[in-house]
Amino acid sequence: MKKIYFLSILLAICTLSFGQDFAKNLETAKSSYTGGNLEDARFAMQQMLNDLDIAIGKEVLKMLPTKMETYSSNEKNDNVTANTGLAGCLIHRDYGAEAKMLTLDIMSNSPLVGSMNAILSMPFMGNSGDGTQKTVKVQGYKGILQKSVDTETNKTSYSLQIPMNSTLLTLNVPDTNEAEVLKMANTLPIPQIAKMVQ
Repeated sequence: MKKIYFLSILLAICTLSFGQDFAKNLETAKSSYTGGNLEDARFAMQQMLNDLDIAIGKEVLKMLPTKMETYSSNEKNDNVTANTGLAGCLIHRDYGAEAKMLTLDIMSNSPLVGSMNAILSMPFMGNSGDGTQKTVKVQGYKGILQKSVDTETNKTSYSLQIPMNSTLLTLNVPDTNEAEVLKMANTLPIPQIAKMVQ
């Protein structure tokens, strides 16, 4: 009971501090803009956007499944970072143990989306002749499934990348097969994630 009480107080403090930081940055942006200090106004607005990206990332984490097949999520490893210089928001969750750990990364404003969309628009580019890369469709979204075989262990791993407008979702699954990767990908709420991160 004490843990639940402590957790609820901690959550309330975090929510309150986010609101205070956002409001503080908004006031700083307004006063700096009014005072003609455009550099400080811009910095305060970038801070507000970072705060929003982190809040959205945390909401996306809540939407993700707690299990993928038999692999439980490691919520202690969940991570959301924002960086307006490189990308909008980076959301990370992994599943399983170190022996076989699945990773899910979602990057808004990804610089890779343009090249991914170019590959997906030309079917002959998305499918390699040796079978290591192919175009797939998951919940109405086209993606690229890449297969790699470890020459020492002979284990097959897959990486699935799905662009959603300017956001890139990447699922990496070691020691698996194509059907299992696609089954896992279909447990993700991809349309809701796409809507949330736009």
